[in-house]
Amino acid sequence: MKKIILPILALFAAVPATAHAEDAATQRFEHKGSSYSYTVTQVGDVRVISGVEERTGKPFTLRVGTHRVRGTVGSQQVSFPLRDVEPLAKPATTLASR
Repeated sequence: MKKIILPILALFAAVPATAHAEDAATQRFEHKGSSYSYTVTQVGDVRVISGVEERTGKPFTLRVGTHRVRGTVGSQQVSFPLRDVEPLAKPATTLASR
């Protein structure tokens, strides 16, 4: 499960958090042959990453705190330290923005 989630989180070092949910732009990246689309919103001190794996339609929601990431991928719960996240070689691609 970390092999799917860690690349997603790696993008957020380069992606600025948005102030409001309505300002969130859909972004997309590919990792090991799978494509993911997601949005990032800021809720208090936590960034919320919501998206879907495009081929299977499996949804994910991650709450990125100061030191830990918690959330769900499909119906499975995930939780791991933020220090386990490794950056991807390529930056995120923006599909649409306002």
